[in-house]
Amino acid sequence: MDRLKGKVAFITGAGAGIGREGALRFAREGARIAVVDIAAEGGEETARMVMAEGGEACFIHADMTAPDAVEQAVKTAVDRFGRLDIVYNNAGASSAADGPVDKVSLDEWWRAIRVNLFTAFLGCKYGIPELIRSGGGAVINTASIAALYGSKGGRHAYSASKGGVVSLTRAIAVDYADQKIRANAIAPTVILTERIRKFFDNPSFMAASGGFNLLGYGEPRDIANLAVYLASDESRLITGLVFPVDSGWSAM
Repeated sequence: MDRLKGKVAFITGAGAGIGREGALRFAREGARIAVVDIAAEGGEETARMVMAEGGEACFIHADMTAPDAVEQAVKTAVDRFGRLDIVYNNAGASSAADGPVDKVSLDEWWRAIRVNLFTAFLGCKYGIPELIRSGGGAVINTASIAALYGSKGGRHAYSASKGGVVSLTRAIAVDYADQKIRANAIAPTVILTERIRKFFDNPSFMAASGGFNLLGYGEPRDIANLAVYLASDESRLITGLVFPVDSGWSAM
């Protein structure tokens, strides 16, 4: 279990769900983990979970929508571990306030852009220079199946923000390839995190998602499996791609 041995990973939104599972899996594969989250309790718990399994981790409290905080978080990670090899921009969220373009508020539009796209931008802006100093590395951005395919549900702000993550990922892949930076995105469908499970009593949520997941709903580990591969040297020729983990959604 040493696919990431010697590497240092900066993982945002790692206090719960997909980010937490990614931190645990990366650590099991030998990486040292900078656990970054705005939620101190969850982030500290993730770091403790990594260390309880014999891994090495530190928690860094940061609001990923705040440039100064992100810059400092990256600096703290490098000060702690000496380098960065992986930037995994997983922080993000959707909201019940989202809706079709003619109904969604301007405040919600900009909130979605800030929380989903701006956070990925900042993670790359301040993280990529450290990857270059380490001789190269991997950027992994969390997008969404909503960035690739239209569907009922009216989450237009979320869809647009995650579409921006896809385009940003491809642009980074092209411009930084000469510096041995690979950038890829993961586009999940419905993943059964604790937060998502709370929506299962909502009939409109079930109607919008249920029939498209041919193999059933995913678990955080399904995303972590792919993230480990994209972070490892096994994927050395893979960059600029978006990987749907969509339970057959794109086949419909």
